[in-house]
Amino acid sequence: MCEGCRHHSYPYKAEVPVRIDGEYKTLTFKEDSDVWNIVDKLIEDTKEVNMKMGKSFDIANSVLKQLPFFSCMNIILKQEYQKDISKYMYCKDFSVPAYPGVYGEQPHRWVTKAHVIKNALQKRENSLRTKAQKKES
Repeated sequence: MCEGCRHHSYPYKAEVPVRIDGEYKTLTFKEDSDVWNIVDKLIEDTKEVNMKMGKSFDIANSVLKQLPFFSCMNIILKQEYQKDISKYMYCKDFSVPAYPGVYGEQPHRWVTKAHVIKNALQKRENSLRTKAQKKES
């Protein structure tokens, strides 16, 4: 996905899209945990806006839209997760279980991951449908 963006290698500096101590700061990112700290702040900020202003911004979408301002997408999109998504799509497309056996015999961890992936893909599909409908209007 990334072809060497400015946030691809540590260390780097970036202005974060969330206020820290009341202001937008430029921080030095030295490791993944620095990125995840800002992601946590974005999640808190989105939840707070939703609560205080009666909004319903999608938290994952909010983080995804702001991520390029301070991080490489590859830090969030781990290879393990990409393999899980590929496995899910394969199982769905060819109607085969991920593991031998019926639903009750599938590993609980896989069932949980499959539900998360399905919900995320459904949100994306709904978002794309809404955009297409707006363009048609």
